[in-house]
Order: sequence, then C-alpha cells, then structure tokens
Amino acid sequence: MFGKVKAYSGFSVDDIPAAETFYRDTLGLTVKAAHGMLTLELATGGSVLIYPKDDHVPAEFTVLNFPVDDIESTVRAMVARGIVFERYFDHHDSLGIARGDGPPIAWFKDPAGNVLSVIEE
Repeated sequence: MFGKVKAYSGFSVDDIPAAETFYRDTLGLTVKAAHGMLTLELATGGSVLIYPKDDHVPAEFTVLNFPVDDIESTVRAMVARGIVFERYFDHHDSLGIARGDGPPIAWFKDPAGNVLSVIEE
C-alpha cells in the first residue's frame, strides 16, 4: 500500500522560531518554513517535519541521528558552536562520546529538549 509513498518522520517543539534558528544556523541544515511548521531537508533526500505543540513534551529517545565519518572532530566543532552533550552512561569519554557496545555516539538536545545524536559510521 505505501511501498512507493515518500514517507517522512516528524516531531514536535514548543518554539518554532528557536527550532528554525537551531537547525538552520547551528546545525547547518536546509530548513523550509510553511504553515507554521518547519521541514528539515536531509542530505539523503528525505525530510523531517517539525510542528508546534503547546503542551510539547520532549522525546526521551533519539528522534534524529546524524551519521559522521569522524565523530571526534564533529563533536569538537559542535561544542565550539555551543552544543552541550548528554551523558547517559558511564562509558563516555571527555568529549561526551559514548564508546562501548556499538558505534561511537554522542547525544545532544535541540532547544525543545528533543534528543538528537551524531554517530560514527
């Protein structure tokens, strides 16, 4: 039924202007605004819808992953842009990169508190 439909994911925020600034200016994504919502254009050709929600509750799980070739240099560049990395486990290095089971990964939050990550592939 939906095998050929160009599906997309979405999540809520409590402040569309703050989200637009963060995703466009801090993360460097192409962001389109229409009808009070945002669409993130991803390098994969896909997109993500960000919509306002008055009673927004931040996602407690990762809503968007950014695969990178060199996580250490990426995390350093992100810290220089003011991004703070979360530490959920004991096996994070000094940069906030979790190393252990699976690929190296570092989690951070958008202005609405939604969890995002950079992950080394």
